[in-house]
Amino acid sequence: MQINQVKKAVIPAAGFGTRLFPATKVVKKELFPIIDRDGRAKPVIQVIVEEAISAGIAEIAIVTQPEDKEVFADYFQTLPHPSLFAKLSPENQEYSRYLQDLGSKITILTQDRQEGYGHAVFCAQEWVKDEPFLLMLGDHIYSSDSNKSCTKQILNVYEQVNCSVLGLTIMPGETISKAGCATGKWQELSSILTLTQIYEKPTLEYARQNLRVEGMKDDDFLCVFGLYILTPKIFDLLGENISNNFREKGEFQLTSCLEKLRQLEGMAGYIIQGKCFDIGMPDCYRQTMIDFP
Repeated sequence: MQINQVKKAVIPAAGFGTRLFPATKVVKKELFPIIDRDGRAKPVIQVIVEEAISAGIAEIAIVTQPEDKEVFADYFQTLPHPSLFAKLSPENQEYSRYLQDLGSKITILTQDRQEGYGHAVFCAQEWVKDEPFLLMLGDHIYSSDSNKSCTKQILNVYEQVNCSVLGLTIMPGETISKAGCATGKWQELSSILTLTQIYEKPTLEYARQNLRVEGMKDDDFLCVFGLYILTPKIFDLLGENISNNFREKGEFQLTSCLEKLRQLEGMAGYIIQGKCFDIGMPDCYRQTMIDFP
């Protein structure tokens, strides 16, 4: 069986960042600084891009608002003004060229109307074309608990199962009403599942009745980690919702299309050995600054 190699990643970064207002009036949340493993202060988006490239991804699309396209392009694809560049240490001058090298692998796409996460993903359809792709969140960064990065783990699982893969993490019942959840049957105990349902923000009662997973503790459930490998069929499903103006809570969402994709093609779930840090809310961003990497 021939497996289509995953070469492209899509990172939606077009949200307004309302939960981090007023800082997001002047700085996109994806550009908030993080102190990375190498001791450098980097914008969140760079940490995500490096995670993808280090796992073997060759091309990356960042989906942003039209007015922010120049900001991302300038960061990754333009050297500082010569007068500023001359003031940098030789090390940082070389690092500026490294950023340009990253930028050569990045395409900036735009979401002209902010109509939901599913709509942002759909904006990458023409760029992705007809191949599987890695989907990463623009306000999540990852720290692996193993010698393989979180992204490398899910890419390896895709090569094993040859179908869409949903990265998962274990969460307690009291927090699942804020997350996408999934259930399934084990292929490899405590690691890979064949998914049987994906459900957005369930109540604890619904989860207890429908989302239990064999062998897991009571009131522990599998929730979306923030890494996905998806086949291009997802664009057909998103496009159908957009054409029919089928909205959920006023927007075009991804989770219901993931469930349709699962029904049509099958989907695996993988419990990633690592942690996901959400910087999209003040408390989470503050804790990320303390705990990451």
